[in-house]
Amino acid sequence: MAKKTVRDIDVRGKRVLVRVDFNVPIKDGAITDDRRIREALPTIEYLLGEGARVILVSHLGRPKAPFAPEFSLAPVRARLEELLGRPVKLAPDVVGPEVERMAEELRPGEVLLLENVRYYPEETKNDPDFAARLARLADVYVNDAFGTAHRAHASTEGVARLLPSVSGFLLAREVEVLRHVLEQPEHPFVAILGGAKIADKIGVIENLLKRVDALLVGGGIANTFLVARGYEVGQSLYEPEGVEVARRLLHEAEARGVDLLLPVDAVVATEISETAETQVVPVDAVPADGRIGDIGPRTRELYRERLQGARTIVWNGPMGVFELPPFAEGTIAVARAVAESGAYSVVGGGDSLAAVKLAGVEDKVSHLSTGGGATLEFLEGKELPGIAVLPDA
Repeated sequence: MAKKTVRDIDVRGKRVLVRVDFNVPIKDGAITDDRRIREALPTIEYLLGEGARVILVSHLGRPKAPFAPEFSLAPVRARLEELLGRPVKLAPDVVGPEVERMAEELRPGEVLLLENVRYYPEETKNDPDFAARLARLADVYVNDAFGTAHRAHASTEGVARLLPSVSGFLLAREVEVLRHVLEQPEHPFVAILGGAKIADKIGVIENLLKRVDALLVGGGIANTFLVARGYEVGQSLYEPEGVEVARRLLHEAEARGVDLLLPVDAVVATEISETAETQVVPVDAVPADGRIGDIGPRTRELYRERLQGARTIVWNGPMGVFELPPFAEGTIAVARAVAESGAYSVVGGGDSLAAVKLAGVEDKVSHLSTGGGATLEFLEGKELPGIAVLPDA
């Protein structure tokens, strides 16, 4: 079911607590990619335009110590202020009397950003008392953090039970897009899955095999499938405990008539590093001391050809050790092939999004999902707690 959004409630003059996902990369105190902040702007600007008093709550990283300065949202406040073109106040805490006073004193059209909600372990425990303290700050709750919607935390699920709650535009759009590709895709429908562990993707593969016409596999996952097919992968990353699962999935794909494509060649090296000396070998000739770091050129071409005929594409996970230049070309090639296919394309996961950006084809992908784990769980068919708790439209 579609969920009620901010358009379905009156927010004028009300304090609106908005769960956003400002978990952005920060290096030496500077934000290196502000995309997640920009994605939240439509909801924030709509609320401000409607005369709401906006209170933003987000996590940043995984702080091990209370109020560790390197996990402060101060850099986010500065960037958000630039993007909004209006002042943004930063609360010194997440909850408590001082924060409650600042929230109460907000005027219509003003913005208050709370400090990192994960400074409190009660957040990830979905502690009801902590959720109640958050709820005291506001009159209405809006969840616009799709990237955390798969977690039943205090700021994503707990507080939604205590206040009138709706979704923001970003979350609503993510749900609409992912539901469309699962339930009403144009065929041929091709999925691309990469990443390290098959264990993380079993449910996704099982659900997609019921829907797709082809599944293209790369990364460490592909290595486990290759072992299941009887190939030797040298010293490459693979999951011995996942081989039987991979074998079962291969049989299921065959039974369903799904074209499950695995690499036919690979970029290998004796070590996976920035300075590695690489060679390209067929997958049936991986050296005993070799480590597979990327799909090879024949595989890139094979995958490109399969994507050319697609009408719908979903992609999650890199084709290799994408962050190291000697092993990046396969993932970049897939990004370009997705962009050039003309299909309705949905890309999710940090590495896949980074590849799309590096390939310079962001504007040629239909939808860049802000969720990693959330996207995967949605594609798996799971119910996401942060969405399930919101009222249906």
